[in-house]
Amino acid sequence: MSATLPPRQYPILKALNDFFTNPLARTVGLIFALDSVLFGSWVARIPYVKYQLGLNDAELGLALFALPIGSIAMNPFTSQIIRRIGSARACLWGGCGFFLSVLIPINAPDLVWLTAGLFVMGVCTALLNVSMNTCASNLENSEGIRIMSTCHGMWSLGGMLGSALAGVLIWADVPATHHLLGVALVLVALMVLLQKPLLAIHEEHAAGSSSMARPTKALLILIGIGLTVSMAEGLAFDWSAIYLREIAGASASLSALGFAFFSLAMMLGRFVGDTVIPRYGAKQLLGYGSLLGTLGLLLAVALPYTLAVLLGFLVLGLGCSLGAPMLYAASMRLPNTPPASGLATFATFSFLGFMAGPPIIGFVAEAHGLPYGLLVVAVLMAIGGVLSRWSRL
Repeated sequence: MSATLPPRQYPILKALNDFFTNPLARTVGLIFALDSVLFGSWVARIPYVKYQLGLNDAELGLALFALPIGSIAMNPFTSQIIRRIGSARACLWGGCGFFLSVLIPINAPDLVWLTAGLFVMGVCTALLNVSMNTCASNLENSEGIRIMSTCHGMWSLGGMLGSALAGVLIWADVPATHHLLGVALVLVALMVLLQKPLLAIHEEHAAGSSSMARPTKALLILIGIGLTVSMAEGLAFDWSAIYLREIAGASASLSALGFAFFSLAMMLGRFVGDTVIPRYGAKQLLGYGSLLGTLGLLLAVALPYTLAVLLGFLVLGLGCSLGAPMLYAASMRLPNTPPASGLATFATFSFLGFMAGPPIIGFVAEAHGLPYGLLVVAVLMAIGGVLSRWSRL
């Protein structure tokens, strides 16, 4: 008489099942995706803005500097806003502001308007970034599930879809201004529709959050690693299309795929993150990720051909994939620190990677060539891997 065996459990599938069968988790994940759809759409159009305004690499780098400056200026106030209006409403206002603000830089008549528009985008995305991560953390604690990495995987999925769509629209000669106007309006409508289910998430950490946390040694190490990861991500966002176009000689539509390949690898890594992080440990995975990211950038520099560069950005995305989920989650588990404050403090200082990345790469590219800008980031990623050995994750 044969016994009926229970179905075999696959941890990765179980983690994804916990996310996709939970309506609140899906809602939070969609917010992450909408954020990155806008990012992916914007970065694919950066070459258009550069050529339209006649900017050199250094001027473009300085303009791109404005987005993270806006984020850094806003981050100290995000936890206070979340405490007052709740993370769900903060997502709504930050998201709608972010989606609509992209219309300023894409229509900018000169460098001043471009810089101002990117600053406004930075302010809005800072509020959205902290509030949606706070929603994810609140849901993890109230439901007893792990969704942070998968939510960041949804962010990567959105970036991949946004940049892939942009590649198709560029190929079809759809004007950049019409493209981003359509994307912005659709994303605002979806954000409004998601507001009601988002309000159902228990605001466990909203009360009592201070604006910023006092940096401790543990937080400073997290920030140091976050600088290297965010700089590598910023490189993919801001320079992948230009590197493919100007160094690898790719067409305008193929150039948009650099960020798509990067986002694809980020998505795949993050979708398995909620399973592999507790199994192998954040410290070990951060070290391996830094090594992969370094190798990906070195490949793009050593073989400046379209397919090799796309593969390089794919490997870079895999190396960066688990950095943000692990570091964001760790910043919200610091002893004697309100989670939203720890997150806001980490996001403020780690965003220096986004702030320093564009101008550093731009100035290096102007003086020595864009491949040397990639080499700078490769070295920094290797340093981040060393720092991970002293982290307390």
